[in-house]
Amino acid sequence: MDRQKLETRFDDLKRRNRQIDMTRGKPAPEQLDLSDAMLTVVGPGECAGADGTDYRNYGLGTGIPEAKDFFAAFMEVKPEEIVVGGNSSLNLMYDAVVGAVLFGLPGGEGPWKDQGTVKFLCPVPGYDRHFAVCERLGIEMIAVEMQDDGPDMAAVEALVADDPAVKGIWCVPKYSNPTGIVYSDEVVDRLAAMRPAAPDFRIFWDNAYAFHHLGDGPATVKNVLETCKAAGCPDRPILFGSTSKVTFAGSGVAVLAGSAETIADATRKMAIATIGPDKINQLRHVRYFRDLDGLRAQMDRQAAIIAPKFAAVDAALTRNLAGKDLATWTKPKGGYFVSVDVVDGCAAETVRLAGEAGVKLTPAGATFPYGRDPRDRNIRLAPTMPSVDEIEYAMDVFCASLELAAARKDAA
Repeated sequence: MDRQKLETRFDDLKRRNRQIDMTRGKPAPEQLDLSDAMLTVVGPGECAGADGTDYRNYGLGTGIPEAKDFFAAFMEVKPEEIVVGGNSSLNLMYDAVVGAVLFGLPGGEGPWKDQGTVKFLCPVPGYDRHFAVCERLGIEMIAVEMQDDGPDMAAVEALVADDPAVKGIWCVPKYSNPTGIVYSDEVVDRLAAMRPAAPDFRIFWDNAYAFHHLGDGPATVKNVLETCKAAGCPDRPILFGSTSKVTFAGSGVAVLAGSAETIADATRKMAIATIGPDKINQLRHVRYFRDLDGLRAQMDRQAAIIAPKFAAVDAALTRNLAGKDLATWTKPKGGYFVSVDVVDGCAAETVRLAGEAGVKLTPAGATFPYGRDPRDRNIRLAPTMPSVDEIEYAMDVFCASLELAAARKDAA
């Protein structure tokens, strides 16, 4: 298609004046509706634990026993290796990094703030909110390329081996944001086997999509905590998870897990900040799901809602772009995103044009530290919130925007 035809096609889409938001991985209303019964599963007079403890009151700062049992199974750890908190795993991650900056971590040499430059490894493309935590706290970010089975471990191993300033790595091990990659056993083994120069090096293991499959059941990832224990570094991983995209996005339950020393350190720090989490919400989740089979059934119902949306994205990309050498894209088996790599130098303009035509996308560069994609090529698509009809239209806009951006670049 020549440039004039592309301009005409794009102008026609603009005149339709439809507004569709694909900027973030939000659950659709139909997904949230699945959990409405949870709102009535705990009623008046039903707020006590099995031992009679009144969960309406203060206390139990690391979670109620029933929730510890349930979420220990959820995270594949022991009940004593978990803290069950409030509604936000991002909050737990931020507090964990802040705690390290201000007070240090077990095995380390004191607060990170007293040790000069602090660096984190950031697999890319990755999760923008992880990068925002580092940027806010003045932590230098080093991009590491994602491969088909996880981060480039040769690069990771080289970077941690000789530089004690490298204190951590962000990992989304299952259905990684935004690529949908699942970490291989080899990657987990190599993360555990590393001998970093920093004695308090940590893996921030954000297992946000542990059960979020698209129809074939959840993928498996090797247990990082047990692998690190076997390798003699039990304190290395700090695990995070939540039900934010399992039940209610703003009213889920978040958890932190790790070794006995990790939990003791986190508990000491949390005790200053809170008298206790929302224990009624924890109780609601436990009574609603009962066990992991109940949660798995919920995620099967979620998959039935969102899998057609991912299929619609792939069908539109294939229909409009296959064979044109303009883009490659992921075909995830789970998670919340599709990652598209367009021709170099066209991502920002594609996003701008799509917005001009009413389709809001995550800003180009957001999947890289400091919002800077050196090749200006990666775009994250979030298909869960819109309807299938809206996605089909939005993807027509996206593809038209990309083709026009590439044609204008070639003509410049």
